[in-house]
Parts: sequence; C-alpha cells; structure tokens
Amino acid sequence: MADFPPIYDFHMHTLYSDGVLLPVELARRAIVNGYRALAMTDHVGPGNCEEVVRKLVVDCEVCRRHTGLLAIPGVELTHVPPAAIASLARQAKQAGARIVVVHGETLAEPVEPGTNRAALESPDVDLLAHPGLISADEAKLAAERGIFLEISCRQGHSLSNGHVARMASQAGARLLVNTDSHSPSDLLKPGWARQVALGAGLAEAEVEQILQRHPVLLIEKLGFSL
Repeated sequence: MADFPPIYDFHMHTLYSDGVLLPVELARRAIVNGYRALAMTDHVGPGNCEEVVRKLVVDCEVCRRHTGLLAIPGVELTHVPPAAIASLARQAKQAGARIVVVHGETLAEPVEPGTNRAALESPDVDLLAHPGLISADEAKLAAERGIFLEISCRQGHSLSNGHVARMASQAGARLLVNTDSHSPSDLLKPGWARQVALGAGLAEAEVEQILQRHPVLLIEKLGFSL
C-alpha cells in the first residue's frame, strides 16, 4: 500500500441500513485496503434518522480512537421529499451527524425531481451523491455553496459520471469519487478511484485534485484534521 496514495471515501453503508457489515468491520476492511478516511452514511428518512446517527456516532468514535482511521458518522437522506430535505438535514446534524449526503437524482432510480436543487439549497448538506443529469445552474449552485458532487463507483449510479464531471468542471464545483459501498467487494482498492475518475473524462491534473486535495478540504470543512 505504501506505493499508492491514501484512499478517501465519503459515501458508505453499514448494516444499520442496507449494507452487510458492522461499522467496525467496514472500518477494518477499509484500513486493509489503504483507506485513510471514510464516512459511514447510512440511508435515513424522518423516522430512523436519530437512531441511526446515534449508533454511528458511537462506532465511529471507537474506530477513530483505536484504529487511527478517520471514521466520520453521517447519513444519506434517501428518497426524502424535496420539501423535507432541509429540515431533515438539520435534524441529522443536530443529532450528531458530521456529514449529510443527499441521494441525488440518479438515472437508475425514481428520485423525485427537485431533489438535487433542494439538497443544494440546504445549508446542512455537504455532498450530493450521484446527481444524474444535473443542470448547469445546479452545478453552479454547488460551486457557490461549497457542496461537493459525486463521481460514483456504483453500477447504475455511474451512468451519468461523464455528465457530472463536465458540469462540475464548467461550474468550478468540487468533485469526490465515492463507492456507495454496501458490501466488502464495493470497497476501493489502490488505484481504482483514479481509473473511475479518468473514465468519467477528467484530465490527469483534475484527477489528482479530486482524489487527494478535495477530500482534505471536505475533512477540514467537517471540523476534522488528518
């Protein structure tokens, strides 16, 4: 692993939603693969938000204390009606979530139109995941508000990676490559995130920024240090 740069991933799921691993096992497997930091962002809606956050806060604190991995507790607001996104994002942060991800308008699922914009207008949202055919105006809003956009490694969600990369580059929005992991086989291995970014049509110089500089900027925004 020493020959490869550290891996960062801010969109991962545990068995607290539809993943298959306990948070501590997810952390261990990530460490073995060369991860330096990750966010556990289980799916939530209005009814389970506080319970999921409470559990992830405990697990992530143990991981940070005993493994050296920067494990960040968070949520992914999933298929939440656009009108409810801002209030639920605020609720998640108040409950202890350090990162709020919104499940964007991926091409693979029937996400309600208006979700992308509602996420980008919320002051408590940090990352818009797999935003599908995001508009130029929405990408500009992401840039203005400092909200990161995702290049996804997940099958189906990755269909619009090229479009997302182009819109972000034109608007000056910051990108991250994330796995949306649900199982051990989804975790990044050394060099894989770079291949996904290049496959999205990003230039070499952009790829280095996205894989190493942008994660550090997000970590600092969330109040952590490496």
